[in-house]
Amino acid sequence: MMRINIQLFAKASGAGRNGRDSNPKYLGFKKYDGEKVIAGNIILRQRGTKFWPGQNVGMGRDFTLFALKDGVVKIIERNNRRYVTVVEE
Repeated sequence: MMRINIQLFAKASGAGRNGRDSNPKYLGFKKYDGEKVIAGNIILRQRGTKFWPGQNVGMGRDFTLFALKDGVVKIIERNNRRYVTVVEE
């Protein structure tokens, strides 16, 4: 008696489970300490409140900090919080 073993499907190689990645979110500072900004400029894109809005800075729903007035960006630390402010010139 002879046994016949027929394999219908090829087995996948181990690398088949790799290769997924999420799209870049482009977070971080867009304007740094000492840089000039105009009203509406995005200063910082972040997840959560690593930095808080200070004087002349607003915060969007996604925690983006943006300039409310023209001026120069300053970062200050007070009460264990870092604030981003815009100082008018």
